[in-house]
Amino acid sequence: MKTRSVIVIGAGIGGIVAATHLAQRGFNVTVVEKNARPGGRCDHLIRDGHHFDTGPTLLVMPLLYDLEFQALGKSFREMVDLQRVDPTYRLVFDDGSQLSLTSDMKSLEQQLETFEKGSFQGLLRYLAEGGRHYHLGIDKLVNRDFRKMTDFFRLEHIPLLYQVKPFANHYRNVSTYFHDPRLRSAFTFQDVYMGLSPFEAPATFSLMPYSELAHGVWYPVGGMIRIVDALMKLALQAGVEFRYRSPVKRIDVNCKVANGVLLENDNYLDADIVLANADLPYVYQDLLPQDGVSKRLARKEFSCSTLSFFWGVDKVYENIGPHTLFLADDYRGNFQSIMRDFDLPADPSLYMHAPARLDAGMSPPGEDTLIAVVPAGHINDGNHQDWADISNRARQQIFSRLAKFGISDLEQHIKFEMCFTPLSWKKRYNLLKGATHGLSHTLTQLAYFRPQNRHARYRNLYFVGASTRPGTGLPNAMISGRHVANRIMDELQN
Repeated sequence: MKTRSVIVIGAGIGGIVAATHLAQRGFNVTVVEKNARPGGRCDHLIRDGHHFDTGPTLLVMPLLYDLEFQALGKSFREMVDLQRVDPTYRLVFDDGSQLSLTSDMKSLEQQLETFEKGSFQGLLRYLAEGGRHYHLGIDKLVNRDFRKMTDFFRLEHIPLLYQVKPFANHYRNVSTYFHDPRLRSAFTFQDVYMGLSPFEAPATFSLMPYSELAHGVWYPVGGMIRIVDALMKLALQAGVEFRYRSPVKRIDVNCKVANGVLLENDNYLDADIVLANADLPYVYQDLLPQDGVSKRLARKEFSCSTLSFFWGVDKVYENIGPHTLFLADDYRGNFQSIMRDFDLPADPSLYMHAPARLDAGMSPPGEDTLIAVVPAGHINDGNHQDWADISNRARQQIFSRLAKFGISDLEQHIKFEMCFTPLSWKKRYNLLKGATHGLSHTLTQLAYFRPQNRHARYRNLYFVGASTRPGTGLPNAMISGRHVANRIMDELQN
C-alpha cells in the first residue's frame, strides 16, 4: 500500500503536533516553515547572553499539556522541567495598592479582605463557578471535535446554555462577586490571553483564573521554547522532515483537490494531503484562489495586538518579580481604546516579565532580562496608525509606570532594545492585521461557530492553529493538531 504524503505549512505548535501524530501512524510528513526555526509565535530570541520568550511567557492549564503529551506517547513532566510560580502574579494598581495572586488561600484571604470585607467568600464562590466552567468547557467544548452541525446542536448540550454562562458578560458577571473595581480587574485580566476584552468576553472564561489558582502557573526551566524543543524531539523521532526558510507562495488546487504547494523559490512539493498551520485568514487571503471566503474572514472580529519590548539591562532589578501587571484604574477605557479605537490607551495597563527571577541562566551574571508587553489595537486600515509614534508613547508610559513603582533609572541601564509592533507580528508570523491571537473568541466565534478544520471545497486541505477550532493558546493548538490528525485518519478510512 502506498504511503500517503502530507505537507504541513508552518512549524507552529499545532503543525508540529499534527505532523507527529500523522508520522506516528505511518504518513510521510514534511513541514515547510518560512522562518529559520520552529515554534511559530512560541518563539525565542537570544542576544548577548539575554534570553527572551517573544510569545507566551508562562504556562497555564498544565493538565491539558499532560493529556496532549500522553496522546503523543510521552510524559510532559518527564520531558520538560517545570517550576511552579507562586505567587503567580503581583498586581499593582494606580493607587499604589498591590495584590499577590497565590494558591495559598490563607494569604490570599488576608490580602483580599484589605481590599473589600467579605471578598474572600466572593472569591470562593467565583472559583466554584470557574471550576464548573473549566470542567464542562474543556470536556464539552474544547476537547470535542465538532465536524458537523449535529455534533454541536445536541440535546445533551442544552444545559451548557446556563451551566457555562456563554451569554453573560464576564466583567458584569464577576461584579456579582466583588464590588471593588480592583478585584474585578484582578480576576478578569486573564481574558487578554485570548486577545479579548473582559467587557466582551463570555463569563465562561472564569475558567482561566480558576485553573491558575487550582492547577498553578508554571515556568519551563529554559523558557517556553522548551515546550517546542520537547515537541520537536517527538516529531523527529517519528520521522517528520522539516524544511526551514521555505515560505509557501501558494497552495496548488484543482477542482476539489489540493495537489501540493509551490514555494517562494518556485520549488513544487506534491502531496496527498495539505495541512495549513499558517494563520487561517492569511491562508485564504494569500495562498488560495479568491472565492469570497477571505473577505468574509476579514470582516470577522480579530483579537487585539501588543507592543512588546525586549530589553537587555546592565543591572539587576530584583523588585521586578517574574510576572508583574500594572492594571489601570480606567480598566474599561483601556479596553475600549484597544478594541474599538484600535489605539494605545492614554494610560495603558502593562505586563512586565523578568525570567531571571525564575531561571538565572536567562541573563548574564549581574545583569537582567526584561520584557514589557502593552496591549494595543490591531492594524486597522481605516485608522491612521503611526506605529513608531505609538510604540514610543508606550515606551514612555512603561517608564512612567515604573517610576511610580520606585524604578526611575531603567532607561539609563538598557544595553539594547528590540520592539515588536503589530507590523512585526504580521511580518514575522503572517498574522492578518497583526492580531496576536488570530480571530477573536467572541461568542459567535467559539466552538462550532469558529472556522472548521477542513476546507469546504478542497476535501484534502485541512487547517490547524489559533484561528481554527478550538482556538488560540498552546494547549488549544495541541488539541487542534490531535483533532485534525484523527479526522484525517477517519476520513481516509471512510
